[in-house]
Amino acid sequence: MATKPNGTTTTNPTTTTTTTNPTVKKQTYNPKSQMYNPNRIPYRPNRGRNHRGRGCNCRRYFCRCCCWTILVIFVILVLAAIAIAIFYFLYRPQLPSFSISSLKISHFHLTTSSDDATRLTTKFNVTLSTKNKNKKLVYTYDPIALTAKSSNQIELANGNFPKFTSTPNNVTIIHSTLSIVSQVLDVDSLTSLKSDMKTKSGLPMKILLDTKVVVQMDKLKSNKVGIRITCDGINGQIPKGKNPTLASITSPKCKVDLRIKILRWTF
Repeated sequence: MATKPNGTTTTNPTTTTTTTNPTVKKQTYNPKSQMYNPNRIPYRPNRGRNHRGRGCNCRRYFCRCCCWTILVIFVILVLAAIAIAIFYFLYRPQLPSFSISSLKISHFHLTTSSDDATRLTTKFNVTLSTKNKNKKLVYTYDPIALTAKSSNQIELANGNFPKFTSTPNNVTIIHSTLSIVSQVLDVDSLTSLKSDMKTKSGLPMKILLDTKVVVQMDKLKSNKVGIRITCDGINGQIPKGKNPTLASITSPKCKVDLRIKILRWTF
């Protein structure tokens, strides 16, 4: 007789069925693969791009700083040039003019002592004039140091003149007595001086004036600026007695030079 299935199934407890995905591969751990391999190149991160980027940024920053610095200096120079141009057109500044009027030689003696030392004693009377040709500028002078020198830079006499103020379009007369007492001359200076004294036109000499001046423009004042005035073209006859001699002056005008001192150098 045939048996009818009751609709139940029995499974073997010792056997299990598993379904596997054919697309998934099994990975097995191999401890030997993690061992040190001397032929393997170690991993090093590539940082070249970062370093290269930092270098470019530093160069760009440096170039920008240089450009801005040059631009600022250029702007300052342009502003200074504009200020100087405005000042020139407003005030029309001119250097003061100097001229020597007369030079009298009262004493000029060379004496030789028992020790064979030759000494020079002189006395000059000098008259100069200075004119302020500006219409709006005022010059204030410090005391002036005057020096008489020969053509070979031998000092013949010296003196000074007190400080004064030169107003616009004003002429100031400078009278000063220059002298030197018992100045010892070396052999070369003595030989050169005696040679100059034998010239027919007289002893060639020049007068130097050294001082400092302040320029005032309305309520503005400048710093003190050194100036040197050189008056040459002077030939003085040596007096033979007590009567003074008047020197001949071929070039009455004097040269004015600014003496600007930077650190230890004077221009």
